[in-house]
Order: sequence, then structure tokens, then C-alpha cells
Amino acid sequence: MIQTPYLLFLGDAPDQLAAKVAQGITDWRPENAVGQFRMEGCGADLGIVDMTLEEGIAAGAKTLVVGVANRGGYISAAWKEVLVRALNMGYDIASGLHNLLRDEKELMAAARVNGRTLFDVRIPSVAYPIANGKKRTGKRCLALGTDCSVGKMYTGLAMDAEMQKRGMKSTFRPTGQTGILITGGGVPLDAVIADFMAGAVEYLTPDNDPDHWDHIEGQGSLFHASYSGVTMALIHGGQPDAIVLAHEPTRTHMRGLPDYELPTLEALRDLSLTMGRIVNPNVKIVGVSVNTQHLSADTFEDHLREIEDRMGLPTVDPFRQGAGRLVDALADF
Repeated sequence: MIQTPYLLFLGDAPDQLAAKVAQGITDWRPENAVGQFRMEGCGADLGIVDMTLEEGIAAGAKTLVVGVANRGGYISAAWKEVLVRALNMGYDIASGLHNLLRDEKELMAAARVNGRTLFDVRIPSVAYPIANGKKRTGKRCLALGTDCSVGKMYTGLAMDAEMQKRGMKSTFRPTGQTGILITGGGVPLDAVIADFMAGAVEYLTPDNDPDHWDHIEGQGSLFHASYSGVTMALIHGGQPDAIVLAHEPTRTHMRGLPDYELPTLEALRDLSLTMGRIVNPNVKIVGVSVNTQHLSADTFEDHLREIEDRMGLPTVDPFRQGAGRLVDALADF
């Protein structure tokens, strides 16, 4: 088990979006974070206390969590220097990067000498089966986005929290590093061999009570040239009964792909239903989740109303407003 509390390592993240792992932990498990460690040039700020490694230890931090999701998931030489110092001071280190901690000789040596543990949460711990496409009992909800990092995980967490508050049967099913670090378990889906991804989602969402909802953490986007494969695996392995469309309205292009425009919500709706009906003919779009963090308090509600009128679906920012209307939309299932 990864020991809490954490000191969240932001490194030299260029912007807030790059620190989405740390942001997710801060937003959903604030009690697990004593502070943030930022290097020179860091463009992200979680709004919590800046700490040195020494101050983190004094505050009780047990694990330094790499809270950055950079493109390619690599560990730079400058990062490595900080991580080695942390191990020498008594921290464990947890990371969800594609560049594994265990593949870095300096980190492995420092961990061994100091009796510390390296947690690579992106390493699958189960031999997942190939998907069989068989219908499972229970109900499943999946957020699908117009792009990467638009709020799919926040949608699932918010809907699960609302259901828990209402005394309903519900489980959030993490499929990425941030969700795993928040909840302590899940499937690191983008690290699973391609032929087994859909089977891993079936494994993650087994048979359950007829009135139980699994909220499956979304990944990638059907429209993203880099990451569409993981999204397809979530649809076919998850066999969702309900789909929530997720969108961030201020994007000018697909994340990391400046030559690709974002699809419309209408295009996402239509393609999601086409793909979803392959494994569940009764799948429905139930609502729209909009990440309005970059819209002002004076304008975001007008924007949500415009989308709701256009799409004919309940439209909310579940983090800013709560997920009640999205949960209400599941009442007919």
C-alpha cells in the first residue's frame, strides 16, 4: 500500500493541465496532501503550501507522489536528482508515468540503500483476460470526451460521490494513474497490452447487483489521433448503459495536436452511440459534463444553458455545481 500523506511533486510542469495528477489528488483527497514541491520554472500551482523536501518530512509526508502527466511520461535528469534526494531522506516515491521508476538505476539504487519503496502505479498487477463481450449484471456509466483531460474522471468521481450521499449502490472504477492514486486501486489501462484492454475493463466491472452502478473512468477520446484506442477499449469492455459527454469549451485544438480541431458535441454523441450499440444496443446518452474552470462566474451558467438547449440533455459542471442532475438522469434505467 502507498503510504499517506503525500508531498505532491510538480517538478517543472509547464502549466496547470500538466499537473492534473496532483490536482486530482488535491481536489478529491485533500487530506492526503501536506503540500506541493515545485522546481524553478514550474507553471502549475495547486493553491496549497509550497514545501521543501525537508519541510515535507517534518509535516509527516511519507510518499513523494509524481503529480505530473507530461507528454510521453518521461523522468528528466533534473527530476531524477530531486527523487534521489527524496529517497535518501526517507520518502517512498509513487509515480504513474510511462517512464517507470524501476527502470532508473539511480532510483533503484537509492531505494535499495535506504530501504524505501518505488510504486509504479502504471504497472498492471493482473494477467487480464481477452474480452468475451458477455453481458454482465449491474449497470455501468462511462464519460466520453471531445478531447483528453476534459473532466471525464471528475465526472465519474462526482457522480459516485452523489450516489454515495444518496445511499445508492455505486463504485468509481479507476482506469488511470490519478484515479488509482486517489482510490488506491484500479486498472492502469493505457499500460495494458492492446489485445487485453477491453478484457481488463470487463475484469474491472464484474457482475454486480441489478441496482448497482459502476462509474468507469474515461480515457482519451474517440476523436484523438494519439489516444483513441484506449477509449474504444473502455466502450467495448465497459458495455455502458449510460454515457455522459464530457467537454472543455475553451480548447482551440485537440490536446497536443494543434492541427486537429475539437469535434462538436453532436459529433461525439453520434459516434459514441454508434460504438456503444455494438456491445449494448440499449445504451443512452444521459447528459453533458462541462469543465468550466476557465469560464468566469458571470458567464459559465449561460454557456451551460446554451449547450443544454442545443443538445436537449441535462448539462452541468459536476465539480462546480454538483452531479445531482446527472444522477437524476439515471433514474429510468
